[in-house]
Amino acid sequence: MVYLTRLEHFNAAHKLFNPSWSVEQNEAVFGKCANENWHGHNYELYVTIKGEVNPDTGFLFDAKKLGALVRDHVIEKVDHRNLNVDVDFMAGKMCSTENLAKGIWEQLEPFFIGTVKLHCIKLYETARIYVEYFGE
Repeated sequence: MVYLTRLEHFNAAHKLFNPSWSVEQNEAVFGKCANENWHGHNYELYVTIKGEVNPDTGFLFDAKKLGALVRDHVIEKVDHRNLNVDVDFMAGKMCSTENLAKGIWEQLEPFFIGTVKLHCIKLYETARIYVEYFGE
């Protein structure tokens, strides 16, 4: 089994806020992340696929095609956007890094059928906090 990872970067704003809670409860749970004027992150996205190397090409998957899939179906939708307002696949969801990683998985998984599978979405919110999602 071979694993191939593509790294992308994007900037986005979001707010953690549960509308069924009071402002006070949101602030108690989410702190500064509940700021009514939003806040942003410089995200690092690692998309890892897995499978067997094609003996004819020596590739698991064409790296240029992988980059294009990630850019077209994720980065173009999230970069310099408000995740709560502008991103279709985050509509109606709490815009946590955990849910964002799951949403990114859902955007990319349909493109990996057959012998090549999506293995992991690793999403860094900051240099010290990241989420890994394996589709489970």
